[in-house]
Amino acid sequence: MRKLWNPRNFKSHVSPHEMLQAVVLWSRKQFQFTEQSDPIDFLSWFLNTLHRALNGTKKKDSSIVYKTFLGSMKVKTRKIPPVELEEKVRQRLLLTEEYKETETESPFLYLTCDLPPPPLFKDEVLENIIPQVNLYTILTKFNNESEKEYKTYKENFLKRFEITSLPPYLILYVKRFTKNTFFVEKNPTIVNFPVKNVDFGDILTPEVKAKYESTMYDLVANIVHDGEPSNGTYRVHLYHKGIGKWYEIQDLHVTDILPQMITLTEAYIQIYELRTTPSPTAMSEG
Repeated sequence: MRKLWNPRNFKSHVSPHEMLQAVVLWSRKQFQFTEQSDPIDFLSWFLNTLHRALNGTKKKDSSIVYKTFLGSMKVKTRKIPPVELEEKVRQRLLLTEEYKETETESPFLYLTCDLPPPPLFKDEVLENIIPQVNLYTILTKFNNESEKEYKTYKENFLKRFEITSLPPYLILYVKRFTKNTFFVEKNPTIVNFPVKNVDFGDILTPEVKAKYESTMYDLVANIVHDGEPSNGTYRVHLYHKGIGKWYEIQDLHVTDILPQMITLTEAYIQIYELRTTPSPTAMSEG
């Protein structure tokens, strides 16, 4: 990264091979040339490693990584009494300290979005239904109203999430893979999303939304998974802001792509950029 941004460099780039060598070395071979890894594992490792290398701390403005990608949310948790208990006992337990709702502030570098389970039955004509879901539907998890159940070995919890701070660049991770004892399953549900003007203010409480001049975001990167969980491949769509064009990249292959085609893919990781509203003085000068 230092080499990439060095003003004294004759060429302001490094080769992909050089970048990969650095990743293999710094990850202590967690990520290698010969094996395909999960992009969310890499992205999480990469951002955290870069943050620490820049002397980043837990403070929000301690590195360019946190300034760019770090958001925060409130996580409200309450324990659920065992189902086998009588209703009166359950109600009594809910009033105790152990079962009261607790609230914690939690920072995030990306938001994990859950997909609805795919339909079990096949269509008579098309043989297989390709399920679809709207982006705003999977984002309702973070609107402070939707409760989600989380199971541990002995206890069950209900959690609510409330976004308290949005970063300039928001990363969404669409959870497509579930692991059970025997194999990994992939959810093929297509997420319908607009490429421009996504209003993330819709999932904020009115108090939080009032703090922001703008909550409109545009998509700038989209990572897609194709094929089966075991031997599938990844490709990425990137927006070139300078010339206003989208490109599809897979390994060393780079091709143009229309934005309409991006929305038909099995999105896995997305990065959205906050649209900055120009000030009235800047607009008058322009």
